[in-house]
Amino acid sequence: MTGGTSGFGAIAAERISGADGIRLVPSARHAASTEEVLPLDLSSLDSVRTFAATVRERSDRIDGLVLNAEMIRSDVAARTVDGFETTFVVNHLAHYLLLRPLLPALADRAVVVATTSGTRDPATGAGLVPPRHGDAGLLAHPERDPDLDTHPRKAGQHGYTASKLCTVLTMRRLSKDDTVRAGRITAVAFDPGQVFGTGLARALPTPMRLAWRDLGTRAGMFLRIVQDTFNTQTEAGNTLADLVLGDIDVPDGRGYLALRRGEPSVLARSDEQAERSWRESARLVGLPDR
Repeated sequence: MTGGTSGFGAIAAERISGADGIRLVPSARHAASTEEVLPLDLSSLDSVRTFAATVRERSDRIDGLVLNAEMIRSDVAARTVDGFETTFVVNHLAHYLLLRPLLPALADRAVVVATTSGTRDPATGAGLVPPRHGDAGLLAHPERDPDLDTHPRKAGQHGYTASKLCTVLTMRRLSKDDTVRAGRITAVAFDPGQVFGTGLARALPTPMRLAWRDLGTRAGMFLRIVQDTFNTQTEAGNTLADLVLGDIDVPDGRGYLALRRGEPSVLARSDEQAERSWRESARLVGLPDR
């Protein structure tokens, strides 16, 4: 599990690890390698490869894979050690690279859940710049995007929402895979709604980070009354745990579940976009597209 040390991910992790017969292997960026926690820096593709290899060494069967970690920045200027835009790597590309080598170890009826965000759908009215595309090549190198917004904050918002679109596209592509369907594996992108107070805003400027934190307290309760896409950490965490533990039945091939809204955006429903995103992501991390 990624993103299980804070926010609603921590709530989900506690429930999952407390279930009978479950051994949860969480990741943490600065953790020492132990039986309980494995170090994983999602901004480094080599770290992701090492994490995946260690998981495979320790277990030949995986019943659940939870890809929950995420971040947002106020621009698209930062680059990872691999030379790709940071938000895109942490939110999508690293999780794609983690998923691919672990697929053969997924047990029959395993569950793969990747957290997305309703902000990638303009219909939610979330206030962030909606994605224009899910082109993995342009998101990895936004300086090559001819339509890149010249305002850093808007470009950063687009980098976030587009990375979450890629998450939905990946799960859509995976849910239709013949091997996944034959193994009755559930592959679903989970939209928890807009959940304040999580670690998502850790890379934003201090005023925005503090506002995000405070809106996750009782002070933000009024927002959840007037805006139906807002959600609490407890509700989001419990729903994520229910998905992983199989307490929520996801229809075969559904590929998407929203806690507050039922359908993905038009872009996210494109099989052509999903296939293109899958292939381009594979190219970026040096894997075959099948």
